Amino acid sequence: MRYVLVTGSSRGIGAATHAALEARGVRVIGHASSEGADPAIIGADFADPMGAQTLWNAALEQADGQIACLVNNAGLFAANPLDASDIEWLDAWEDTLRINLTAAAQLSRFAVRHWQQRAADADGVRGRLVHVASRAAYRGDSPAHWHYAAAKGGMVAMHKTIARAYAGAGILSYAVTPGFTDTAMAGDYLESRGGPGLLADIPLGRVAEPEEIARIVAFCALDAPPSMTGAVIDANGASFVR
Repeated sequence: MRYVLVTGSSRGIGAATHAALEARGVRVIGHASSEGADPAIIGADFADPMGAQTLWNAALEQADGQIACLVNNAGLFAANPLDASDIEWLDAWEDTLRINLTAAAQLSRFAVRHWQQRAADADGVRGRLVHVASRAAYRGDSPAHWHYAAAKGGMVAMHKTIARAYAGAGILSYAVTPGFTDTAMAGDYLESRGGPGLLADIPLGRVAEPEEIARIVAFCALDAPPSMTGAVIDANGASFVR
């Protein structure tokens, strides 16, 4: 049985990814920011510097010490107006960077070190990382979301660094950069930016469905060939093309 740890799996892209992986026969270890009724979902608050380590240790226990893939999906998307007070702006910046980037870095480090101690499979793979970033990593975001764009840009840079550093050891890294996706996190933002009027900037004419992004994540987690390590896969309806 292959174990995959998916952060932020209680809703949106994370929940869709959880379902897509389970449909492939994978044992998914889920995560939410707080404890819930489902014992398969580990509660860990990434705003707490110990949250990522708490999650990793609990996930390893659930997986009998054998996690094959980590999906860094958890994220915070909250406006941080430029005219907020100095301390409010700084607090919001640090909260978003910690949850969106630092926790992902901590977990990635734990995963890489875990895989360095494991034998490779028949394809020479010891473990896989999948990072759910954002088109904001390349295109930027709104004036109230400097912190979000910075965090996602950092995630992509981290992903590329991991891919280059550990490919020879059979540790693979992939990144997905969605545009607007029909999730609860994006809903308020879409409405604040004009709702349907925002679709004029998306040649496809609609935002992505969480299930579409989940299919890409599942491909990276299970099927992407080793030679794809380091790749960044865009999924934004051609609203930003590189």
